[in-house]
Amino acid sequence: MTTAPISIQYSASVHTAAGWRNVTITALAEKISAGMAKVTSVTLIDGETPGYGMSRTGAKRQEYNGNGVALREVGTRKRLSACVVS
Repeated sequence: MTTAPISIQYSASVHTAAGWRNVTITALAEKISAGMAKVTSVTLIDGETPGYGMSRTGAKRQEYNGNGVALREVGTRKRLSACVVS
């Protein structure tokens, strides 16, 4: 099923030195069924472009690799009922 990409927003967890933290991911996805979508690319993590050394609060112990998170999310299947579709 080839369709135009849709923009979805959902919550995911990242591992930091201080433990697991929630982040909001905005991604482009292709709809693969009525209720599912497959992530094709991650555009934003917590409102910022994915990059190395991202931090939720600016603290060193909250840093995580945004590029790694983005690569991990590409190809994952998401339930559209758990996402904000725009």
